[in-house]
Amino acid sequence: MNYKKIIAGFGIKEGKAVRLDDFTTYYEESLLSLAAFYGDSGADELLLYDLSETEEDHEKTIGLMKEIGRTSDIAFLAGGRVKRLEDVKKYLYTGAKATFLTVNLDENVDIMKEASDRFGDDKIYAYLPGISYLAQTKEYSQLGATVMILGGEVLKEKELDAVSSCSQPFLIMGQMKDNGLLLSVFKKENVAGIIGIFDEKTSCMNWKQELKAQGIGVDTFESSVNFSEFQLNERGLIPVITQDYRTGEVLMLAYMNEEAFNETIKTGLMTYYSRSRKCLWIKGETSGHHQYVKSLSLDCDNDTLLAKVNQVGAACHTGAKSCFFQELVKKEYQESNPLKVFLEVFSVIQDRKENPKEGSYTNYLFDKGIDKILKKLGEEATEIVIAAKNPNSEEVKYEISDFLYHMMVLMAQKGISWEDITRELANR
Repeated sequence: MNYKKIIAGFGIKEGKAVRLDDFTTYYEESLLSLAAFYGDSGADELLLYDLSETEEDHEKTIGLMKEIGRTSDIAFLAGGRVKRLEDVKKYLYTGAKATFLTVNLDENVDIMKEASDRFGDDKIYAYLPGISYLAQTKEYSQLGATVMILGGEVLKEKELDAVSSCSQPFLIMGQMKDNGLLLSVFKKENVAGIIGIFDEKTSCMNWKQELKAQGIGVDTFESSVNFSEFQLNERGLIPVITQDYRTGEVLMLAYMNEEAFNETIKTGLMTYYSRSRKCLWIKGETSGHHQYVKSLSLDCDNDTLLAKVNQVGAACHTGAKSCFFQELVKKEYQESNPLKVFLEVFSVIQDRKENPKEGSYTNYLFDKGIDKILKKLGEEATEIVIAAKNPNSEEVKYEISDFLYHMMVLMAQKGISWEDITRELANR
């Protein structure tokens, strides 16, 4: 199903988040906090508008975008300060889903075709700062822009009719305080979504529920199994095991009744039933340590739920990340989870970089610098090729291990994490 999108839009100026309706009002929350909040609370994407005026501020903005790409799951669009093709590449290399070119700047229109040919037409959007540019949408489309972003004006029904007469898909920017106008926007067939100018607290999931009630197709949680099919205990409850969605760490065990389950589905916030207080409780309601739903699964007997969540802060009331911190017995074992092994080895390498240890080969490489690291990486790559020509596959295993170690040294040297790598692979 093609859902209508809810996109949260922010300007970025001097490292701070700015409202897009005036370009001067700064948010109290940081851009990273806003991106995390809207990524968790139901926004489908972000739009990040670079308002930097200097090259130094531009590079700072690029760094912030990279950090959002590294720490958040939400897709984002980036643009605003494109002066040459290299700027398009910079935006896309932050992890942006696509970059937008503002069509009131001649240089942006001039490079649109080249950017589309080089990076793919699905990566290039055209930003129209007013309805006067609607007449040129066919031209922008032929140059390679696949989506038109309309901003800069408060739209009325007349302007919406002009948008619907275009054949290109549109994203419409605005505050959309008028619910009637909002419904009209979404009912236009070629409008793929809106870019809302939100505050620091608006939950997009709640907004989606209102739209859904009006018959608008939006992406919300829907359970594939009705609660009536769950096998409940004698008190009408079902236990819920809650895990960190990134690490798989078990955070806590709690219970839900039907009302708590429905609230969780509706809001995207983990809501439980307190057996002691005999009422619903939203995790983090008082502490701010919310749990945002990433997935809910039901076990084979229909009597236990597994929730994978993004945990804000600590899950345990003691302040511990997990409620399961009291170790009773443990048998030493060798970790074989690939990602955990990579993370642990990489953590040691990073520690060597920050806290040098005498006689450490890793510190020897860091001391010698990037050229030495690259030389060793090249040697190890060659060793893999030579080993692969031999019949014994054990040799290949050893050489790949050596290569991966030196690659992680390079990653640490360049400030690249495994999350950066896995996210890039997932995007591909």
